[in-house]
Amino acid sequence: MESGYVTTPFGRRPMSLGMLASQQLAETIEPGMKRSKWKLFRAICEARPALGVTDRALTVLDALLTFYPDDEISEEKGLIVFPSNAQLSLRARGMTPATLRRHLAVLVDAGLILRKDSPNGKRYARRDRAGAIGEAFGFSVAPLLARAVEIENLAAQAIADRELLRATRERLTVCRRDISKLISAAIDEAVPGNWEQMTMMFRDLVARIPRVAGIEDLVSLLDEMGLLRDEAINLLESHIKRGKMDANESQIERHKQNSNPDSNYELEPSFETKQGEKAVITNDGMAGQPYAQKPPRSSAGLGGEMPGAANPAAGHSLKSFPLGLVLQACPAILDYGPGGAIGNWRDLMSAAVVVRSMLGVSPSAYEEACAGMGPENAATVIACILEKGGHINSPGGYLRDLTRRTERGEFAIGPMLMALVRANGGVRRYAG
Repeated sequence: MESGYVTTPFGRRPMSLGMLASQQLAETIEPGMKRSKWKLFRAICEARPALGVTDRALTVLDALLTFYPDDEISEEKGLIVFPSNAQLSLRARGMTPATLRRHLAVLVDAGLILRKDSPNGKRYARRDRAGAIGEAFGFSVAPLLARAVEIENLAAQAIADRELLRATRERLTVCRRDISKLISAAIDEAVPGNWEQMTMMFRDLVARIPRVAGIEDLVSLLDEMGLLRDEAINLLESHIKRGKMDANESQIERHKQNSNPDSNYELEPSFETKQGEKAVITNDGMAGQPYAQKPPRSSAGLGGEMPGAANPAAGHSLKSFPLGLVLQACPAILDYGPGGAIGNWRDLMSAAVVVRSMLGVSPSAYEEACAGMGPENAATVIACILEKGGHINSPGGYLRDLTRRTERGEFAIGPMLMALVRANGGVRRYAG
């Protein structure tokens, strides 16, 4: 196409700014640029929704490309095809003339082809004495070559989006199956917990899955279902650990009852120690020199017991939830983080200490929560209490009650977080 040349459509078809823009774009083809017409056509098929063309319009484009003489599209080989409507209809699988004209207009409006109409509207080419085409009138495929990189990028993005949608659907299906079977197992085994409420929440999530779901809808639902699944796993794991602890305590009690309190059996019966001294056992198992027994040191030094020391096993009974999800459910605590932002769990726990004091929660209540739930979960609960604001009359008493319920396996943090996520309308605030 000659630089600066503008062609207008024949007959009653009007000129538009879109046509003019397409003609200007067609003049920006880089010198020596080539593309396989069929690879480019497959990319257009992949990117069809983004390009705004129909499948029938692609059938017409497919027919047009069969009239291009070479496999590679390039300026050196010409960019005009000039089939008649009758020939084009045959290669478009017998499409009627009216339908053919309509879909040709769709391709022109989408900026994939250009019209270069002759003075009488016919499509033909003039050849020189050597048989080479001098000038042709018909449809130009120059926009395909000019937009090749854009089309290929759109196709790659469409493939990636489709793969992400497929993977998300699979993960959602597996998550649904996991939740259903975990709840059924908990009910069958009579595991303590509010399983009826969890079942209702699960059914609500399933009912919200649209028949034709986009990736954003599925990702949001997957986040909520993942939270529900983690909560079910937490409750079941806590129940299993409590059962093991009860079994160990029972074994220890039986051992004490069967032991002879008057027995003088020692690890090294030939070794005697003085009162107030303990024997030292060396690496080879032999008794060494005795040393004076010292009183045990506090685990927290001068400051007393550290949070969580009252019940070391309890702090590991619950898994913490993703920090991003906690901040999405409780954005109010962001203002209390170091510098007004929270970037990690340490920042959240520092903010929880500030909020704990502001809410009037006693240090002992917070230490018990850290011991019973774990430091991360205790900080999460403080963030939830802050987010609920004036709905809780006594934050300290409320925290102690949740701690006791956690130790009995009756409290689940997940539903509380999910309710706050919904209350905040899904607004996402990112950690600093």
